[in-house]
Amino acid sequence: MIERYSREEISKIWDLTSKFDYYLKVELAVCEAYYKLGQIPKVNFEEIKNRASFSVERIDEIEKEVRHDVIAFLTNVNESVGSESAKYIHKGLTSSDVIDTAFALQIKDSSEIIKKDLEELLAVIKEKAFRYKNTVCVGRSHGVHAEVMTFGFKLLNWYDELERAYNSFKSALEEILAGQISGPVGTYSNLPVEIEQIACENLGLKPARISTQIISRDRHAKFMAELAIIASLIEKYATEIRHLQKTEVREVEEGFGAHQKGSSAMPHKKNPVLSENLCGLSRVVRSNMIAAFENINLWHERDISHSSAERIIFPDSLILVDFMLHRFKGVVENLVVHEDNMLKDSQLYGGIIYSQKVMLKLTEKGYPREKAYEIVQKHALSALNGGDFKGELLLDPEVTEKLSQNEIEDCFRSEDYLKNIPAIFNRF
Repeated sequence: MIERYSREEISKIWDLTSKFDYYLKVELAVCEAYYKLGQIPKVNFEEIKNRASFSVERIDEIEKEVRHDVIAFLTNVNESVGSESAKYIHKGLTSSDVIDTAFALQIKDSSEIIKKDLEELLAVIKEKAFRYKNTVCVGRSHGVHAEVMTFGFKLLNWYDELERAYNSFKSALEEILAGQISGPVGTYSNLPVEIEQIACENLGLKPARISTQIISRDRHAKFMAELAIIASLIEKYATEIRHLQKTEVREVEEGFGAHQKGSSAMPHKKNPVLSENLCGLSRVVRSNMIAAFENINLWHERDISHSSAERIIFPDSLILVDFMLHRFKGVVENLVVHEDNMLKDSQLYGGIIYSQKVMLKLTEKGYPREKAYEIVQKHALSALNGGDFKGELLLDPEVTEKLSQNEIEDCFRSEDYLKNIPAIFNRF
C-alpha cells in the first residue's frame, strides 16, 4: 500500500532561496540589536528592515566573480538599500556568524517537523500495543522460539525505545540550537558582546557560551547521532515485520492494496517492500552520522572542510528521517495482524515453548534440576524432529511418576506466563 507523502515542506527549508532568507534573518536580527543599543540611527534601521532583500540569480551572478557566497549575498543585499544604511549591515561580523546561526535556524524549523512525526508515530504504536495487549504470540531469542508473550508487549517495547529516542532528540536539539555573533576567531573584536545576546534572543536561539569563529561541531555530531538512532530503531522494527511476514511465519503483513502487485513473475507474492525500503534508508542516515563525527576535527579555530559535507548530510538526513517516520507510521497503521497464526505458532511441536514450566514443576516434585532438565530436553528435541512434546511427556514414566496429567496440562497454560503483562502496561 503506497502512502501519500510530500517532502516539499521540509525540503523547502533547505533550498537555496530559504538558505539566503535565513541569512537575511540573521543580518536583520543583528541590525536590530545594534539599533537597540543606539548604534544604528532609526532612519537607517527602518530602511534596512523595510528594503533589505536579495535575488538568488543576482547572488549567483556576483559569486561567479567574487567566489564567496556570503560576500555575494551581502553585496546583493547592500544593493537593495541605500549606501548610508548598507554600512551597518554585517558590521563587525564574519561569515560564519551568519552561516552557523542561520544553520541553527534551519535545523530548528526542520526539527519541529521531526518532533511532530515522532509524536504521531508514538501515538500509533501505543494504540496498537494496547489493542494487542492480550494477543498471544511466541517470543524469540536467537531467532528461535523462546517463551510465550503477547504481540502488544512487543509493540510496547517499540514505544518505550522510540520515546527514549524522542526525548534524546529533543535534548540534542537544545544543544545544537545555538547562535554566534562573535566575529573573527570568536573574540568580539569589532562588536559589543551584547549584540550576540540580543540577536540570538530575537531569533529564538541561545548564544554559544564560546565560539571560535564557528560553533563547535560536537553539537552537530550528537544531533546527527540521535537522527541515526531514530533511523536505526525504525530499521529494527521494519526488520521484525519482514521476519514475521515470511511465508512460513506469516504472523503479520504490510497492508496490501486491492490492485497492488508483488512480483512481475510470481502472482502469489506479497512482499514487505516498505519495510525493506526503510532498512536501506537507515543505512544512509547512519553513514551521514560518520561524516558528522569527522567534522568535529577542524584546523585551529576553523576551516571549512565541514561545510561541504554538512550541505549534504543535514538536509538529506532530516528529509530522510521525516520520510522514514511518515512511512513507518503508515506501515503500523495498515499492519495486518494474523492473531490465529500467532497462536498456532506458539503451540508448535506440542508446545515446546512451555519446557521451562515442566522442568520447574519436576524440580518442585523432587528431581534435581539437572535430571529434570535432561528429561525435558530429551522430549523437546524429539518434538523438533517430528514428535509431540506434550504427548511424549504424558507417556514418559519418569514424568508421570512425579506429575499427574492435570499437572502436566497446567504447565501449558499461556495465561500463567502472561499474568504480569497488565502490570507492565500499567507503567505506560
